[in-house]
Amino acid sequence: MQNVPEEQIVRYADMLTAMGTESRLRIMRLLLSAHPGGMVVGEIQAELGLSASNLSHHLDKLKNEELVQVKREGTFLRYTANAGALRELLVFLYAECCTRSSAVQPDWIVQCCQQEKS
Repeated sequence: MQNVPEEQIVRYADMLTAMGTESRLRIMRLLLSAHPGGMVVGEIQAELGLSASNLSHHLDKLKNEELVQVKREGTFLRYTANAGALRELLVFLYAECCTRSSAVQPDWIVQCCQQEKS
């Protein structure tokens, strides 16, 4: 098994917990679809139909775990998915199953991603 420091495992668990609600998972997918430009809060709200306070709560949770980044643009807040953090999490999840065991074949992941795009 890959030697991963305990604090990294705790961080990854916190990241997965942050994405562990339907609304936050929908926000992450939406921001990934808008990557790299991201979206302003009003656009996210209009797309997902969440109240301003509810959306703010979910975005704060995602930001606290470094899954999204926020940048002020005048009076607007632009959120982007933190692709680097997500890539790190995916590498952690797939490191064992794609290298030591045959639980998930890397080719299968590539095929799924290509089918999702079409």
